[in-house]
Amino acid sequence: MNGIYHKIGIRAGTADILKALTTKTGLAGWWTREVEGQFSNGASRVGESIRFDFEKKGGFDMKVKTVAPERVTWECTDGPDEWIGSQIDFSLKPVATSDGATMTLIHFRHQDWKTENDFTAHCSMKWAIFLLSLRSLLEVGKGQPAPEDVKIDEFN
Repeated sequence: MNGIYHKIGIRAGTADILKALTTKTGLAGWWTREVEGQFSNGASRVGESIRFDFEKKGGFDMKVKTVAPERVTWECTDGPDEWIGSQIDFSLKPVATSDGATMTLIHFRHQDWKTENDFTAHCSMKWAIFLLSLRSLLEVGKGQPAPEDVKIDEFN
């Protein structure tokens, strides 16, 4: 099973992180400005699909599989062949810090890739960049979603 795994600490509570992972405004604030979906009652719900586009480079349809206080999961239903059927998992774990601040660890996985190739390496790096964008959105108030994201190679 091919996949990507990252861990990042964000000085925010799980409720704020869930908003960034489940609302149109939240997702557009750190991943890509081009987000479409139903967002019933303002947030994505299990069974709904979210469309993420990256200008003219294409995009992804994600089916929401889990929305829970400490976890959000999606399944890719449309996009690049390597992504279709893959699972994206944001697991949240609140932890105490030495200075008493609130921190949530995100264990991020993008698993079940069909093959491991240069696109996997590109996406691994981009997920790291977008997770840093998520942290910036929550800690500073401004992320770097596409198209303002850091460009890294020939794919973008």
